Amino acid sequence: MDKLKVGIIFGGRSEEHPISIKSAQEVTRNLDAEKYEPFYIGITKDGAWKLCDGPDTDWENGNCRPAALSPDSTVHGLLVQEEGQEQGRYETIPLDVVLPVLHGKRGEDGAMQGLLELSGIPYVGCDVQSSALCMDKSLAYTVAASAGIATPNFWTVAADQNIDPGLLTYPVFVKPARSGSSFGVTKVSRAEELQSAVETARQYDAKVLIEEAVVGSEIGCAILGNELDLIAGEVDRIALTHGFFRIHQEDAPETGSDNSTAIVPADIPAESRLLVQETAMAVYRALGCSGLARVDLFLKEDGAVVLNEVNTFPGMTSYSRYPRMMAAAGVPLGEVIDRILSLALTGKSR
Repeated sequence: MDKLKVGIIFGGRSEEHPISIKSAQEVTRNLDAEKYEPFYIGITKDGAWKLCDGPDTDWENGNCRPAALSPDSTVHGLLVQEEGQEQGRYETIPLDVVLPVLHGKRGEDGAMQGLLELSGIPYVGCDVQSSALCMDKSLAYTVAASAGIATPNFWTVAADQNIDPGLLTYPVFVKPARSGSSFGVTKVSRAEELQSAVETARQYDAKVLIEEAVVGSEIGCAILGNELDLIAGEVDRIALTHGFFRIHQEDAPETGSDNSTAIVPADIPAESRLLVQETAMAVYRALGCSGLARVDLFLKEDGAVVLNEVNTFPGMTSYSRYPRMMAAAGVPLGEVIDRILSLALTGKSR
C-alpha cells in the first residue's frame, strides 16, 4: 500500500515559533515511517515558506527550496521551486493530508485553516470558525457561557479605548485577547498597575481582555476526536510554588519551570476528575472543535469548574501537557498522530 503523503507545517510568524519547531521534532520522532511519507514545510519568522529536510534546530540553513501551498483545489498540493532553476519554475508535490504543527497567531486562529480550505487538502484540527473562536478568549467565553458553562467575569478593551481602573475588583488578569501561551499576560493587584498591564498586552494584540482572578487550581484536559465520539485524556493539575502559570516563558523549558509542575494524573477527587472531563468535552463541542484540543479550566474549592481557555493545537514537545495527558490515558503520541490524521481524512464534516 502506498504511503500517505503528509505535509507537516511548522514554524510560523507568532511568538510561539520556537515551540512549534520543538513540537514538530517530537511529531517527527513519533510518525510511523511505514505508513506516512512526510514533507516538511517550514515557515520562517518573516513568513517565507520552504520545503526542507525536517524541523531540526538549524533547518533554515539546510537543504531548502521555496515552496507554497496552492490555493487552487485542483492542484491539491505544494508548489516547490525546481532545483537549479530560476524563480518561477515550480514542480507540484501532491499531498494527501496536512498536519499544521503551528501555535498561536496565523497558526491556530483560522488564517492557516482558511488557506487549507482553499487548497482542498484535508487537514488536522479545528476548522476556520472554531479556530478563530477559540483564539479570541472573549468570544470563546461568550459562546461557552451561552451553553451553560461557567466562565470568569471579563471586560474587553479595544485599541482606541481605556477602562476606568476604579470599576474593577482586584486582582485581575490582563491578557491579549487573541494570542497564544502566556505572552503579554500580567496579574494586576492594584488599580495603578492596570494601564501598564494593558500596554504590555497591546504589544501582542490590539484587543485586550481583562478578567477576574478565579481562585482555584489550574486544571487541563486533553480531548481527541470529533463531535460525539470523543476521548478525554487524563486530567492534569498545575502545582504552583509562587506567581502564576507562565507556559513557554522559560529559557530552557525542557528542564522544567521555575514556579510550576504539571501533575498527571491530577491529585484531585474522582468526582472532580469526571466533572472536569465532562466539562472539557462540553466546551469542545460548544466551540465546534474537531480533531484535538486542550481545554484548560479552573477547579474551585467548592468543586465548581470554570473555563480558562482552549488550545486548538496544543504543544507536542517532550515536556508538553497534551501528549502527557493522552499517554497517561493509554494513548501514546504515535497513536494520537495516527488518529488525528485518520480523522482529518475520514471524520470531517466541513
